[in-house]
Amino acid sequence: MVVGFGLAFIMFVGLIVLLASIFWLWMLVDCAMNPRLSDTEKIVWVLIVLFTHLVGAVVYYFVARPKRGGTP
Repeated sequence: MVVGFGLAFIMFVGLIVLLASIFWLWMLVDCAMNPRLSDTEKIVWVLIVLFTHLVGAVVYYFVARPKRGGTP
């Protein structure tokens, strides 16, 4: 029973890590290809997301990523 719980916990943590990595990569590509950002802003955001990983990706998502249906 303890082994089953341990395995389930490891799989859960692995899934969270996988999803966080996918989100990080998505935000890294998004900030590099975002047409609303100037070249300097793109470089700054790419460096922020690259070096701060998940924290930088979350900050970029809420601060600089364009919202769908918003004004350009």
